[in-house]
Formats: sequence, structure tokens, C-alpha cells
Amino acid sequence: MNDETTPRGWIDDDELAAMALGADPNPVIDPDQPPWSAVGHDVALLPGWYMAPLSGTRRGTAAKVTIGVIIASFVVINALGLCVTYGWVTVA
Repeated sequence: MNDETTPRGWIDDDELAAMALGADPNPVIDPDQPPWSAVGHDVALLPGWYMAPLSGTRRGTAAKVTIGVIIASFVVINALGLCVTYGWVTVA
């Protein structure tokens, strides 16, 4: 079943549904079978294509201080019983 909307080599929804309904509901899985990996040598709990590795950047001291001051100001404003929900400091 390959029509104009399904790229060549892909399985369309009808074929996938037929395969799912025809599959064994209680397959026997070898307990010694290693997890599937697209690379073959990676034995992580989640494969790399499912969740990309973390990629962070280091922040300088000025950025850390600025973030700290902003967070501390929100904490102080809320501790004083004020509200900054809409950008202006008002009595809560």
C-alpha cells in the first residue's frame, strides 16, 4: 500500500495497525537480551536518539550575580506581602 502521500519505504497507518493487531500479545523475550541501541555499543537506559545529552554553558560571575539579585528581589517582594504578577509592585 504505497500511495502518493506515503514516502517510499515507509509504513502507513493501516499497515502499522494491521501489524500491531496481528502481533503476538505475549511474546517470549530472552532475559539475557541486551537493550536495543542504534549505535550498538551504547548500553544506556535511554537511547541517544530518544533524549539528547545535556549541553549547557558556563555562566560568568556577573550573570550569576544578576540572576541571584533578581531571584532575591522576588523573594523579598513576596515576603513583604507585595505582588509583582503584572510587572508593577502592588499590595497583594
